[in-house]
Amino acid sequence: MSNIKKPTVLIVGAGLGGLLLGALLERAEISYTIFERALVVRPLGSGLIIGPNLLPLFEQLGIMEEFISLGKATTECIISREKGGPLCTVSTLVHKELTGYYNYNIPRALLYDLLLKLVPPHKIHFGERVLSITETDRKVKIHTSKRDIYDQKERTYEGDILVGADGAYSTVRQQLYERLKKEGRLPVTDQEDLPFHSTCLVGQTRPIDMDVFPEFQQPLCPFYNTMAANEPYTWIIGATAQKTITWMVIHNLDSVSSKAAEQERAWNGENSEWGPVAAKAMIEQTRHYPLPIGTRVMTMGNIYDATPKDLISKVMLEEKVFETWYSGRTVLLGDACHKLNPSGAHGAVTSMHDALALANLIYALPSNPTSSDIIQAFSEYQTERIPHVMESFENSQLLSKFMNRNITGWVAFFLMKGLPDWVFRITKRKMVQNRPTAGWLQEVDVRGTVAPDVSPSTEKARAVFWQRQQGGF
Repeated sequence: MSNIKKPTVLIVGAGLGGLLLGALLERAEISYTIFERALVVRPLGSGLIIGPNLLPLFEQLGIMEEFISLGKATTECIISREKGGPLCTVSTLVHKELTGYYNYNIPRALLYDLLLKLVPPHKIHFGERVLSITETDRKVKIHTSKRDIYDQKERTYEGDILVGADGAYSTVRQQLYERLKKEGRLPVTDQEDLPFHSTCLVGQTRPIDMDVFPEFQQPLCPFYNTMAANEPYTWIIGATAQKTITWMVIHNLDSVSSKAAEQERAWNGENSEWGPVAAKAMIEQTRHYPLPIGTRVMTMGNIYDATPKDLISKVMLEEKVFETWYSGRTVLLGDACHKLNPSGAHGAVTSMHDALALANLIYALPSNPTSSDIIQAFSEYQTERIPHVMESFENSQLLSKFMNRNITGWVAFFLMKGLPDWVFRITKRKMVQNRPTAGWLQEVDVRGTVAPDVSPSTEKARAVFWQRQQGGF
């Protein structure tokens, strides 16, 4: 094994996907460096629903118990209409029976910090942005600069693989696509702007007195999705183990827009939809919406007032799956190649599953891999991930249409509501079978009554691991 020449990986973006990829490469003893343009990652965002699809991997990494201590088990979503009472309850309690794991609501910032601890600090360069990328048949280089007025020197880093994990407006994707477009190799759909049909406010309260929310004090508590009676808004609240409330308010737009279109509006002197002023305006527009729970009458205004103002953000909910995920020695993961509406609660999971599949395939590369070896690994990565991503993308779009009172969404809702229990269980069974793990790490016991699907990248990494254990390369 000591004679194996492993690749060097450059990861741009220290979000959840980039961090998890770094953590996995750390365990695989593969050289890597993470570059993050932000000086510090602020604890923005709301909660994330994480469960059976990721917990076997967390168990392999030795962080499952800490994750469970930080999360709040949730087993159902109660969907209501303002002034109309509950429409339905979507239960996920069957996940525990099928897989041995609950779903957990965890603040994004706490999950981030949990993964951050798995990566040695010297391997993450905060405050360093990518200026340009150059690639040859043998290597890929990134040229960067630090966000430091006292240190403006340009730096160059060389590696075998470049991973763009830098979000929906990825610099890596932009530069990759510019090159492919000049060469006439970029599909037309990849040249189009990222569209969005919704915007939202997200945040998390400070710790509050949960006595006024007895529903949130249950060991297995629900989260609540409420739709406005006559306006295009939906608000979602859930509890955390830290006695905070994570929340999101979604505004469904009349027409599709894009970041470029919004910037053009601002340049033309029209009102900007972004920034603190716009966030404050949306807060005022939605303060009166009632909470569906509590011992007294409360509104979203009570939630806003309990949330630190600098931790409230207004964001676009872009939706797109790009066709081009890789070229040469460069590959994309997470929001850089597929952006999902958060209605399906799959965005973070798909990003981390990308990181896992990519880590498995990088681990399985032969010693001193050629460009052809790397391109083949990238091809296998996209082939494995695209069906799962498209399923999550379509489910998220359907839920988004339902919350937007779209006729397609309502039809799907009534069909789902009328499903016999046995059909519902088959659907849930399929959802939880996707529980991939790292092929070179110790296998974990299969819990529950349903075995996970076979992941091609996991099996490939496991086969290479045992071959290397026996002295082969």
